[in-house]
Amino acid sequence: MKTNHKKWLSVTLAAGVVLSGFAAPQVSAEGESETSYWTREQAEKIEQNEDNTLPYTDVSELEKFAEGYHVWDSWPLTDRDGEIARIKGYQVLFALTAPDDVLPGKVHDIARIRYFYSKNGKDWEMGGTLFPDGASLGSREWAGSAIMDDGKIHAFYTATGRRGEEASTFEQRLAMATGDITADKNGVHFDNWGEHKITLEPDGEYYQTKEQAQNGEGGGYAFRDPQWFKDPKTDKEYILFEGNSGGAVDERTFKKEFAGSDEYLAENPVPEGAVHANANIGIAEVIDGDPSNLKMMPPLLEANYVNEELERPHIIVKDKQYYLFTDTHVNKYAEGISGPEGLYGFVSDTLIGGYEPLNESGLVLANPEENPYQAYSWLVLPSLNVVGFAHFGDIGDLSIGDLGNQPADYQFEKFGGTLAPTAKISINDDTTEFVKQYEQGWIK
Repeated sequence: MKTNHKKWLSVTLAAGVVLSGFAAPQVSAEGESETSYWTREQAEKIEQNEDNTLPYTDVSELEKFAEGYHVWDSWPLTDRDGEIARIKGYQVLFALTAPDDVLPGKVHDIARIRYFYSKNGKDWEMGGTLFPDGASLGSREWAGSAIMDDGKIHAFYTATGRRGEEASTFEQRLAMATGDITADKNGVHFDNWGEHKITLEPDGEYYQTKEQAQNGEGGGYAFRDPQWFKDPKTDKEYILFEGNSGGAVDERTFKKEFAGSDEYLAENPVPEGAVHANANIGIAEVIDGDPSNLKMMPPLLEANYVNEELERPHIIVKDKQYYLFTDTHVNKYAEGISGPEGLYGFVSDTLIGGYEPLNESGLVLANPEENPYQAYSWLVLPSLNVVGFAHFGDIGDLSIGDLGNQPADYQFEKFGGTLAPTAKISINDDTTEFVKQYEQGWIK
């Protein structure tokens, strides 16, 4: 999907182009391949069809997941291997929440993690907030993941802002805490929490800091969404996360690999404004089995000059291949590229390096064109069921950015704030296909 623009970058085609602001990909100590790129050439192949488009959902008819609360990003409790965990027959689902009298555009300012439990994976009871009041390290809690380990829970989350700050900031750090899990006839309980710890902060080299992001107009800032992953081939453990490539916007130098082939670049000059897009997917190794001890690594994937926000990255291993999934919004694409609100994916034979987009473009699932914002924040489970939340439905020609200017009653009417119907996909090597749709919140 290509758009013509009047301003274009001056591009050097010689091999070994200097890259100052973005961290140069490196080879690991084990000799693993360098950081992969999602290129402009690949992203321009994005096209919706029956294999990647979700059915229309009337968001207004969906059942509210939690009485009195908006609910959005969700994730299940898993074991260390990534399989959905059971504690005395219960499954547990976590989600970001806010009181449902808060305007949809303000929910992220007061987000708390709440948990839900179920015997059958589709009928859920709310257990309450995951952490005691005032315990988490941010002024609000953003998305993460959680694993069960020998009667304990290791809960990973994004500490956004700082506890007690007078005015909310958007500083983001990866955080965790460990507590006890118990279950009885009255449900699941979490208590005896240990000290909350910051496990990782952006370094400014591989991952952009808040200060770098603020040095120059435009572009995004992200260091969030810690996702546990254990590599079944090596038994090594990792945390994946969303980031942005290091360096301020005025330090960035274009690299031809961001665009694609020489032939593509010769016919498709890169718009000047694309410099603001610098999303990446980060990874850190867990040292000596201690989830609070992380070693930062170069990014798994960069989307420089392509996209500015690759949210909630996670990996599924199937048929000895690594499937890396992420979400992005229609308004996060770089100048000259367009794509829908969707779930995107990449495949490689190795954990680090070699990732190529699924379905040639990366698009796995998208909302229907007649309801482009009906769902978001998809997470692929080991069963290839895909959970997400109902976002905004039936808003006509409005963009997502227009909604905050609409009357409050209109915003509440159009906002889902509940779990979306669960989707099912199939995977065959480097292609995927939408298979069917289940009830809301179905994680079995």
